[in-house]
Amino acid sequence: MSEAVTTPTHCPYCALQCGMLLRRSPEGTGSVEVVDRTDFPVNRGALCGKGRTAPAVLSSRVRLTEPLVRCPDTGALKSATWEEALAAVADGLRRTRADHGPDAVGVFGGGGLTNEKAYALGKFARLVLATSQIDYNGRFCMSSAAAAHQRAFGLDRGLPFPLEDIPRTGCVILVGSNLAETMPPALRYLTELKENGGRLIVVDPRRTRTAEQADLHLAPRPGTDLALALGLLHLVVAEGRVDEEFVRTRTQGWEGARAGAMAHWPELVERITGVPVPLLREAMRMFCDAENAMVLTARGPEQQSKGTDTVGAWINLCLATGRAGRPLSGYGCLTGQGNGQGGREHGQKADQLPGYRKLDDPAARAHVARVWDVPAESLPGPGRSAYELLDALGGDVRTLLLMGSNPVVSAPHAGHIEQRLRSLDFLAVADVVLSETAELADVVLPVTQWAEETGTTTNLEGRVLLRRRALTPPPGVRTDLEVLHALAALLGWEKGFPTDPEEVFDELRRASAGGPADYSGISYRRIQEEDGVFWPCPEVPRTSPSDGAPDAVGASDAPTDAPTDGRPHPGTPRLFLDGFATPDGRARFVSVVHRASGEETDEEYPVVLTTGRVVAQYQSGAQTRRVEELNSAAPGPFVELHPRLAERIGVGDGERVAVVSRRGRAVAPARITTAIRPDTVFMPFHWPGEGRANTLTNPALDPVSRMPEFKTCAVRLEPA
Repeated sequence: MSEAVTTPTHCPYCALQCGMLLRRSPEGTGSVEVVDRTDFPVNRGALCGKGRTAPAVLSSRVRLTEPLVRCPDTGALKSATWEEALAAVADGLRRTRADHGPDAVGVFGGGGLTNEKAYALGKFARLVLATSQIDYNGRFCMSSAAAAHQRAFGLDRGLPFPLEDIPRTGCVILVGSNLAETMPPALRYLTELKENGGRLIVVDPRRTRTAEQADLHLAPRPGTDLALALGLLHLVVAEGRVDEEFVRTRTQGWEGARAGAMAHWPELVERITGVPVPLLREAMRMFCDAENAMVLTARGPEQQSKGTDTVGAWINLCLATGRAGRPLSGYGCLTGQGNGQGGREHGQKADQLPGYRKLDDPAARAHVARVWDVPAESLPGPGRSAYELLDALGGDVRTLLLMGSNPVVSAPHAGHIEQRLRSLDFLAVADVVLSETAELADVVLPVTQWAEETGTTTNLEGRVLLRRRALTPPPGVRTDLEVLHALAALLGWEKGFPTDPEEVFDELRRASAGGPADYSGISYRRIQEEDGVFWPCPEVPRTSPSDGAPDAVGASDAPTDAPTDGRPHPGTPRLFLDGFATPDGRARFVSVVHRASGEETDEEYPVVLTTGRVVAQYQSGAQTRRVEELNSAAPGPFVELHPRLAERIGVGDGERVAVVSRRGRAVAPARITTAIRPDTVFMPFHWPGEGRANTLTNPALDPVSRMPEFKTCAVRLEPA
């Protein structure tokens, strides 16, 4: 009897990209089993329930296995051949371009697409369609932190250090993250931090499972994280805890940042946030007393109409205390989506070209145009951000090609976005399952999943990883690369869109060479041999670092024309140790002051709604809601509220409650708990229908990142 075949790969869900093994019979029949992969350093074999049950979505019972085309007579989706479906998509794209121009065609991607697919999708939009109207759902997840990173450090990578550094620091301030539920295997880094004598401060309006692990829990009113960060910096200055030498030698702009902080004295910050002054002082002293310290943010402070400034204020706290650009210290963003980092680096974002190059930079355009063998002037300019693109559907944008996203559930003001999708002349969706968005499409293209294709992702550390194909996809299913290749050919581009992922990656390497996110020195072979490679990793060999430690190089250490010792560049696990990625090597303080959210409470809408995830579901739930074990653990939406608020509106635990905002109404069972502020309610955002949390959320946009304000809006509650 033949032995089972085991393939090392990675989980398809969050940005940890946990290592796992997939075991199947040699004939490819029977069930697929997830096996612990204990040698992968990020998770050391640990997996959450979503990772362990991921093979369930591979079943033909729950996923798409044939193209669907909408019947003009009945209006229903019906089975079609691939030739019919692709011809219909090409005709729709061609007709819209002819009637309304190239920018009438939009492209919307996803933070779960591999680097190869994100790269090919951006290239397809800009070459084949010649449209500027492309963005992706990662704009809804990490864009404010990315903008703040760029502004302060000159480079955006979620974590500028590997996860293994977190347990070795002295204090972590975790802002707006519930790691215990969003990425459970990462919670051990905080557990090990405390076991090593470090301190944990959690900032969250709810007493989550993560907050229960904290030495200190600060529970600010949603939308006031900016004031909280400014208040802590005020105390740093007032108590003489500024690292004056670091500020003088490694930063710029301190005076403006200092003035902004000094306008936020502790008593004012207490009135704004609801966090008592003694807790503010305790947090500041815990952070400053530690020899090394970090601030880690997630969606809480980022998904606000002032998210970039809010993250900037937390970065200011790190810079003022010398907690950046040094070992075991710094600011980091806990990226959410599976390839949220790589997805924004290689061209599916409205303003970017591969390698994290800016689309409006003439040198960047010239470099990528040479790789693509087209004139630089033929590349379109920057387009609309994600929400603005979705809001334009049915107006300026008449046709949409959508890959790997489900905005009917995930977009803010989702009822409005659903109507915009319905108003399109033509909608084509490529997806694994028949999502709520795919149900509205004129053509649905069934594509392969993580275990059925090879490709790279980039996790929250900036570690480029390789997912290996372990299974043969069902008949009737194609890869996204095959879809783009076929559509390009039908639209007159016979070359330039290969279907082999390694060939696409090799082109991506050339396109990224010399850019901020330089992958040119990374290959499939190196990734397999080294458990991933951290970018930047230029192809040009490097000189030996001064301390002889290959993992202690800063971003500035990546050479382009320096003499070399012949060794390949090892990658860059730790950024900024030798200087920040700015023209003068200095980090930039940002001058910010607290301001109101896009929508504040009033007499008609007196309660604040905040949204988030639960451990058993993921993002819009399009895949996890099809897994029986996960649905048993989290069967549907709920409204979490404090007992005092429940008593005031006359709702008991488990009774249906209506949450109403200026944009709509959602209904779900009440979950009464003292773990949330009395002025705040929480809803998870994984479900469609009457419990859709994003029916309520406010699409007010951050002026820099264009991030919508998912984390706070004004609502009222009433019995349903």
